[in-house]
Amino acid sequence: MHIIFPFDSDISYQQRKEAMIQEPHLIWLTGLSGSGKSTLALRLERYFFIQGYKVFMLDGDNVRNGLCKDLGFSEDDRKENLRRVGEVSKLMLDAGLAVICSFISPCGEDRMAIKEIVGEKRFIEVYVNCTLEVCEERDVKGLYAKARKGLIPNFTGVSAPYDAPAFPDIEVNTAEETVEESVNKIIEYVEPVMILQREHISYSI
Repeated sequence: MHIIFPFDSDISYQQRKEAMIQEPHLIWLTGLSGSGKSTLALRLERYFFIQGYKVFMLDGDNVRNGLCKDLGFSEDDRKENLRRVGEVSKLMLDAGLAVICSFISPCGEDRMAIKEIVGEKRFIEVYVNCTLEVCEERDVKGLYAKARKGLIPNFTGVSAPYDAPAFPDIEVNTAEETVEESVNKIIEYVEPVMILQREHISYSI
């Protein structure tokens, strides 16, 4: 049996935040396929980057092609996929970065587990609310049509449930709001908490 000891860096979390000049947060966008999560996440990443924040976006594509390429789409594999995303997000937050994640993440239990991994005070849940009908209309990849034909099993919204957040930090409705309206609503909530509350630090080498 291998004993893994916790790693403690000589550089504190507060020092890393000071270097980045920001309060690291995980902005977690959840919603049905086609609800507009990725579009919003990309807009948010660009906005915060232009404003000078150190930010990085994670979504299904850049995670599934590398970190989680060994996983399939069974319920267990999907849970493991999100767990890994949570652990990677924690490391990025600990480094002082802000992280934007865009994942369907249909299970409230999984989202709660991610909040516990990264820390409640660093987790912002954004519910990208959109009707199933509108999501299907936007489906350029034809995923919903395949799911309804039984070609894609356990497809969220069709053959698998979506556990909508009961008390998200932010809720946007992309069936009724423009992209700009939804993005601005998220920014108005998120940006104030991203501003670093400076503390006196004594550096020693």
